[in-house]
Amino acid sequence: MSADIRQKAYITDKTELAPDIISMVLKVKLCRAALPGQFVLVYTGDGARLLGRPLCIADADGDTVRIVFRRVGEGTARIAESRVGDTLFVEGPLGNGYPVEGILEGGHSIALLGGGLGAPSLLYLARHLSAGRGERECRAFLGYKDSTLKHFLADEFVRLGMDTIISTDDGSEGTKGNVLDALKGTGKKPDLIYACGPLPMLSAVRKYAGDNDIKAYISLEEHMACGVGVCLGCVVKTVHKDEHSRVNNARVCTEGPVFDAKEVDI
Repeated sequence: MSADIRQKAYITDKTELAPDIISMVLKVKLCRAALPGQFVLVYTGDGARLLGRPLCIADADGDTVRIVFRRVGEGTARIAESRVGDTLFVEGPLGNGYPVEGILEGGHSIALLGGGLGAPSLLYLARHLSAGRGERECRAFLGYKDSTLKHFLADEFVRLGMDTIISTDDGSEGTKGNVLDALKGTGKKPDLIYACGPLPMLSAVRKYAGDNDIKAYISLEEHMACGVGVCLGCVVKTVHKDEHSRVNNARVCTEGPVFDAKEVDI
């Protein structure tokens, strides 16, 4: 989906979910049509920082959009320093989201795998799936480095009716290991996987899905500049050649960030 024009966004709520993990709700009309898995470019309006920061949409409802992000550099620090009532600038929604058409009508067993900051990308999807879940089994596997991250957002998946399984790298809470370890530990193979997280995790999910003939969609994260496919700064290697460039790549910001796992070479 192409982006609308950049608009002012007013901060209506801000919460620190865990150390350096910020949840922020913005009032901005352009995200009314946002889909799960899409992202926005957020600008502070500071002339010294011309590039927007690509942040996933954790929820959208009417004229509000929620972003959840980690404070990691000057750009995200400046956004995190903003207060309720302050103004930011938002462009979006951008990219292709998680395919859900036809899923709600099927009896699929679905697993959401969110590693670290992958959880926010899946929260909005979880709300969509829960709305028409019926008898379908939906489970969320959320992975964290350790217990200091306070399993942020896990309670929100639970409130959506998701059977939610937590894992930590050091075993300080939940299953020891990553989300894929937790999934394997259940002894149940899903029919469909949606995943977002660090690249090594997604690579492992891709292999697991392929080995077990499971349909999987993965959301990739890459450094972005323009966010609209012009700069080619966020390409990922693909199995098939691009019909225009005739090379094996795709732009994460436009063809992604969500891909069919078997279509990317990671």
